[in-house]
Amino acid sequence: MQRPLVPLVPLVVAAVLLCAGCSGESGSGSGSDAARGSGKAAKAAGADSAADHGAAVRAAVAATERSSARIDERIEIGDGTTNYVISVKGDFDWAGDKGRLAVDLRNPAVPGKTSPRMDEIFAGDTVYFGGFAEMAGSWGSIRRDEAEAHYALRAPMNDPEHVLRQVAQMRRISKVGEETVNGVRAVHYRGTLTEKTVTLRMAKDMKAKVATMGEKTGGLTVYADAWIDRNGRIVRTRLDWPLGPAGIRATMDLTDHGKPVRAKAPAPDEVVPMPQVGGPLPG
Repeated sequence: MQRPLVPLVPLVVAAVLLCAGCSGESGSGSGSDAARGSGKAAKAAGADSAADHGAAVRAAVAATERSSARIDERIEIGDGTTNYVISVKGDFDWAGDKGRLAVDLRNPAVPGKTSPRMDEIFAGDTVYFGGFAEMAGSWGSIRRDEAEAHYALRAPMNDPEHVLRQVAQMRRISKVGEETVNGVRAVHYRGTLTEKTVTLRMAKDMKAKVATMGEKTGGLTVYADAWIDRNGRIVRTRLDWPLGPAGIRATMDLTDHGKPVRAKAPAPDEVVPMPQVGGPLPG
């Protein structure tokens, strides 16, 4: 059952996620430019490194996880020449442990090409995935707490709760300033993630590759940003790993906080349990 999830995996995706940046050069890519620009903005806004901005971010994560929201995530992966975008869209109810997401992978440079797509249903402690022609209407399933991440800056089975958990562990946080996100005024905070947070629930082989990359480059530099609205909820997160001319950036927008979410598990006779799931769409 794992094979339908793996076809059409571009070699550039694996190259960027596993090998980019091994030369130790990490300042020339667009991700680095964005990081430097955001750092300048934080300095211009008079960011106070002594303030406990971490408490504000953790409180916003907790408030968000008590409710629900519309999810619109964009994961950009590039090697300086070829770029791919993974989109994750749908509704998620953290308090109710349920949600429904649609995931697709595309190369923006080839707009006419059909993109592989996967549907996901989160129901309690299980994630169901389907939508593949090869699965003929059936669904695979995996326990939510047993799913692993197989790529950097990806959540296991695209779980939005995992992203918030990583954001809550931001370090060296500064306050960038107030900005407008999707028409909502929000306070922007910026920090970094430790290697432990980056590899949270990551598959063992990938975790080893990330550790090796860190050794070769003198340490990982992964940025994390959070935008918090006036109601104390997360409205956008961003994880950014600039790797020289390459890079990985995952931006997740949360809108329509508190909206009802409908997500019903498939019928038991339509489900095939999986011990593990891999590929670019599940993460």
